[in-house]
Amino acid sequence: MEILDLIWKTLIEKEAIDPVILDMSKTNVPTEFFVILTANSNTHMNSLKEAILDLLKGNGMEIIYYDKEENHDWLIIDADEIVVHIFKDDAREFYDLEGLWIDAKRIKVSKE
Repeated sequence: MEILDLIWKTLIEKEAIDPVILDMSKTNVPTEFFVILTANSNTHMNSLKEAILDLLKGNGMEIIYYDKEENHDWLIIDADEIVVHIFKDDAREFYDLEGLWIDAKRIKVSKE
């Protein structure tokens, strides 16, 4: 899916920490993909959120929901087929979505 490559490229450019994409299509979660990443500060979190929102909107994806407030430990962007989870380090470890969905396939994207 080309949009996943674009998201990945944006995450790398914006220095997201440990990004992971999970294929959720074989789970009971009503989305195709989870994108999970860590931000190192509130400013970084908001920068990542805005970059991903711009990318998704610019590619014609409908944004169903996103956290508009600031100073969270976990932000969500729900674009129907793709749900992006932006965490601060402690929250990512606490909620452990990768562990919760250990059976979900990890998606490899181009590193270009």
